[in-house]
Amino acid sequence: MMKQIQITLTPPESKRIIAMGVKNLPVIQQALKKGIILITLGTTNAYIAEELTGKKIDHSRYAAGYIGEIASVVPNDMRLPVIALKDGKEVSAGTILNEMTSQDVVIKGANALDPDGVAGVMMANPVGGTTGGFMGIVMARGIHLVIPIGLEKSIPYSVIEISKVIGIQRCSKAMGLPVGMMPLFGEIITEVEALILLGAEDAFPIGAGGINGGEGSITLCVIGENADKIFDLVQKVKEKKGEM
Repeated sequence: MMKQIQITLTPPESKRIIAMGVKNLPVIQQALKKGIILITLGTTNAYIAEELTGKKIDHSRYAAGYIGEIASVVPNDMRLPVIALKDGKEVSAGTILNEMTSQDVVIKGANALDPDGVAGVMMANPVGGTTGGFMGIVMARGIHLVIPIGLEKSIPYSVIEISKVIGIQRCSKAMGLPVGMMPLFGEIITEVEALILLGAEDAFPIGAGGINGGEGSITLCVIGENADKIFDLVQKVKEKKGEM
């Protein structure tokens, strides 16, 4: 019988596991050798940047929009610069999009994941902000789009239908900033895909939520010959609360 384990991940721990899985993606490994990786702003992406660069990053500053108790944005003067890698080495991200081709990778987080596996990103900027600035280029050229997103952001409603209805100028009141939504189409990496990239043969969620620091957690079943190794890896991540 195939070995089976059960694990629980808090949101920061999930971000670390997702980041480790993203690092193992074949398109990422290829681009690290020869190609460009653009890591857009986002708290999950901050963990990915740490995995790909080996340096510590202030997660709270490697972000644009975020949800605290309300929908908010990090002020421009507080944001860290976007990280771009060319052949595995950091380069200026300023005009890097001009160089990118279908062999390269953009990593973009999201705010929602619907039952059809479509991710959606909230947009508080009336001209689309960081998302509106590059998605046309990504989709036109066929650049690989990797979308890391925790299962805590799963919603029971269609992102496409949401995007048809909401919008900054359609909202009369909001807790924080009003937003619109853009659907994202690319390779979704949740904890499930990340665990498989880390050696599991199968993984699936069996529960969500918690208390006493476990709010937003996801509990998963992991199956495979490498289950014990994955359990040990997750235990190390938990011991450091996602900070590696």
